[in-house]
Amino acid sequence: MKTFALSILLSLAAAVYCLPLSQDSAQDESFAENYLKRFFNLKEQHGPVHRGGLSPMTKKLMDMQRFFGLQITGSLDAETLATMKKPRCGVPDENVASYSTFGSEFKWQKNDLTYRIENYTPDMSVPEVDDSIDKALQLWARITPLTFTRLYSGTADIMISFGRLQHGDYYPFDGPDGTLAHAFAPAPGIGGDAHFDDDEYFTFRSNRGYVLFMVAAHEFGHSLGLSHSTDPGALMYPLYSFNNPDTYVLSRDDIQGIQSLYGPNKDPIKPGPTAPPTPDACDPNMVLDAVTTLRGETFFFKDRFFWRSYSQNSAPQQSLIQNFWPDAPVSIDAAFESRQLDTVFLFKGQKVWAFRAYDLVQGYPKSISSFGLPKTVEEIDAALHDPESGKTLFFVGSMYYRYDETSKTIDQGFPKRVDETFPGMTSKVTAALYNRFAYLYSGSVMYEFSMRTRRLFRVLDNSYFLRCGY
Repeated sequence: MKTFALSILLSLAAAVYCLPLSQDSAQDESFAENYLKRFFNLKEQHGPVHRGGLSPMTKKLMDMQRFFGLQITGSLDAETLATMKKPRCGVPDENVASYSTFGSEFKWQKNDLTYRIENYTPDMSVPEVDDSIDKALQLWARITPLTFTRLYSGTADIMISFGRLQHGDYYPFDGPDGTLAHAFAPAPGIGGDAHFDDDEYFTFRSNRGYVLFMVAAHEFGHSLGLSHSTDPGALMYPLYSFNNPDTYVLSRDDIQGIQSLYGPNKDPIKPGPTAPPTPDACDPNMVLDAVTTLRGETFFFKDRFFWRSYSQNSAPQQSLIQNFWPDAPVSIDAAFESRQLDTVFLFKGQKVWAFRAYDLVQGYPKSISSFGLPKTVEEIDAALHDPESGKTLFFVGSMYYRYDETSKTIDQGFPKRVDETFPGMTSKVTAALYNRFAYLYSGSVMYEFSMRTRRLFRVLDNSYFLRCGY
């Protein structure tokens, strides 16, 4: 059993979304306490809490909420409980940083590694499994000196198998839609091995299941010595996200992590492209895709990410769009919230998606012509909803349309030129937000206008609402 002591077990989390708060609050509180003990090092409390101080449970709840980009309330609200109930990784999260390794003692002391596929899932053909495993290993080989040679018998450095429940390593799986897989850090014996839960439905390309390539690529990161990253754009982020294996590339965070252990690939031809860096809220030149409110919070969208900003937290919390709304497009053009409908609308190209909290509203996505926009409009640059008037402004190039939520039609006399209504706004509107005033973003700055008088008050930079996290 010595090799088990030398190994670190990790599990890949699947992304599931919020559920109603359970009626059995005592059971929920017990579940949350056990969760925080396991993953956030909550200690048993002995003696009373000092007056005016936060309880250990509250502090750990805040740590957990901060880690997952939730609203930091310190209480067991529905969203926090739902996040706790998501299938997830078995390693604690408290000390994870942007790329993280197990340390130099948990890395291979050689560059030429072997792997063996011991058995197969019935969900996929043998060639599909072989291709998925090979592609997942080559993802890491392209940017390191590592090579991977397949063995068909005997013991390899990385033994790959599919199993259910108790499958021979004292770390049982939990049935469908729970832990997808786990892997062991480099070490003698079981170290480096990767196990996949055969109660899951694995696929070659489809998003109606779990793409084996994505799960395996993540697990092999652990097999090579990486732990989890807090960067939501990284492969080593704990939550599963669907991606196309044919176009997927590693993030800079993943590359920095693995190269800190093994160095870069010395072959100048072999490395392929890398993913764009995860957007940085502190980048003064960043151009946001869209901005909207949602139930008292402000959401800032950039590429496949968004930040959530709320008054209780000084720094915005970053997440992947599809980890929050699985049915949403990967990136968006515009967004706005209708408080009357308790719905947020996301626009991309000639389609619009409507979400009520986390759920896609029935009948969506629809054509943007459902708002009365001409079919000649190919995309919306920005959207601004004024809850006081019930009007929504859709910005398209140098023009804008005004939509009436009550009549569900575009107002007569539109489109109009943007600079007619908003004097001085001569550049393209790239995002828009209503917050007592109209804030029209253009590139890395935004213009503050009175909605009543249309008077320009100030020109501000992005950091006015999207506070820098440093």
